[in-house]
Amino acid sequence: MKSQLNRSVLVVDDEPAMRMALMSNFRREGWDVETAEGSLDALRKMKDRHFPLVITDVRMPDGDGLELMRSVRAASPSTAVIVLTAFGSVPQAVQAMRGGAFDYLTKPVAFEELQSTVERLMQTRHHAVDDTAPFGSIVGSSPKLVRALERARNAARTGADVLIEAESGTGKELLARYIHENSDRGSAPFIAINCAAVPETLLESELFGHVRGAFTGAANSKAGKFELAQGGTLLLDEIGEMPLHLQPKLLRALQERTVEKLGDTRCTRLDVRIIATTNVSLPSMVAEGRFRADLYYRLNVIPLTLPPVRERQEDIATLAEFFARQFASEAGRPTPVLSSDFLDGLKKHSWPGNVRELGNFIRRVITLSDANEIGAECLKTELAEEAHFRKPRPFPSVDLRAGTSMRDVERHLLEETLEITGGNRTRTAEMLGVSLRTIRNKIREYGLPPRRYA
Repeated sequence: MKSQLNRSVLVVDDEPAMRMALMSNFRREGWDVETAEGSLDALRKMKDRHFPLVITDVRMPDGDGLELMRSVRAASPSTAVIVLTAFGSVPQAVQAMRGGAFDYLTKPVAFEELQSTVERLMQTRHHAVDDTAPFGSIVGSSPKLVRALERARNAARTGADVLIEAESGTGKELLARYIHENSDRGSAPFIAINCAAVPETLLESELFGHVRGAFTGAANSKAGKFELAQGGTLLLDEIGEMPLHLQPKLLRALQERTVEKLGDTRCTRLDVRIIATTNVSLPSMVAEGRFRADLYYRLNVIPLTLPPVRERQEDIATLAEFFARQFASEAGRPTPVLSSDFLDGLKKHSWPGNVRELGNFIRRVITLSDANEIGAECLKTELAEEAHFRKPRPFPSVDLRAGTSMRDVERHLLEETLEITGGNRTRTAEMLGVSLRTIRNKIREYGLPPRRYA
C-alpha cells in the first residue's frame, strides 16, 4: 500500500458538526482530511489508507475512543493519536497518555489550541529520529552532539529539573523526550505545552486546570498539564514566553510541588519532573525585567544545550540521508542516491534553521525530483530558489501621510515580513523584534490568511 504524504489526518467523531468544523479548519491549513463517524468506520478506512495523524473523540456509540487509539497504535505504530473528549478527568487523561496518545484535549477545544498541538507533533516528527542511533533516537556522531547527549543521559538518571537552551530547529523537544525515556519515569506520561502557542487568557487553565464554574464557559472541570504529567515529565516549551503575571504561580508550583486549580481551594501534590526549553537567553530577559530571576534559577538546575547544525557539519550527510529515506518512504518511492557533490554542497550551507530547515529542504528535493540520483545541479537550483524568496526587498510604497493609522502601518509591515520569511512566524518575530505570541495574536487580530511554513 502506498504511503500518503504526511499532512493527512483522519478525524473521528460521532457529531457531524464537530467533524465538519475540524475538516474545514484543517483543509484551510492545507491538510488532506478524511472523516469517520465512529470507531468501526475509522478502522475500515485505515485498512485502505495510512494516516500519520488520527484525532478521535472518546465517547462514541459504536466504541470507545481509547480502545480505537490502542487498535490504531497496534496496527500502525507510526500513527500519532490526539484524543478529544467533553468528559475530561485525570484518570482518563492519564490512561490516554499511557496508552500512547500524543496529547489529550478537553472539549470545547479552540482550533488554535489543537493546531498548536499538531504543529508541535509535526516539528517533533521532522527532527531526525533513528532507533538504531547510539543515543536512542537522535542522529549524529559529531563530538559536540555526543557531549551534549552524554550530559543529557547523565541528567536523565537524576530527578532534577532541566533547562534546555538552544536555537530554534535544533531538536529541543526531542532531547527532552530522550531524557524522559532514559529516566525512571520513562513509562509514565510525557506531557508538553508550548507556552507561546496557547493564548495568554487560556494558559493558566491549561497549566493548572480548573473546576466547573471557575469562569464563564467552564462547564466542566478540567485537568491541567501538571496533573496529566503525574509520575512523569512536564515539558514547558518556549518558557521565555510565559507571561510575567503567571510566573509567580508557576514558581510556587515548582517549589512546593503542589498545584491549585482555578476556582478551587484544595491543593494537589505533584510528582512531576520539569524540563523547560527556550531559544532565547533567559539571563538577558531577567536583566531586561521580562523574566523573574527566582524562576530562572529554579528552572536552571541542570542546564543543557544542543549545538546548531553549523557546528556539527560532520553530521549533515548522515542527517540528509536519514531524511531522504524517511520522506521517500512517505511518498511511496525508492530512496534516491544523494551524490557526493550534493552532500558536499549541503555542508557548505549555514542552515540557520538547523535540523528543521535541513529536513524541510530534503523533503522539497525529494518531492520535486523523481530522479534516482540527486546531484549538485539540483542543490544549486533549490538553494537559488530559496535565496530568491529570502532576499530582502523593498516594501511596496504605503501612504504615510498624516492621519495614516498605526493599525494600517502595523498590518502592512507584518504582511510584508511574513511574505519575506515565507510565512515562518518564528523568523518574522525575530525580524520584527517581538515575541512569537505577539505575531500569533496579530495574525489573528488582522484576520490574515494561514500560510504554509517554509
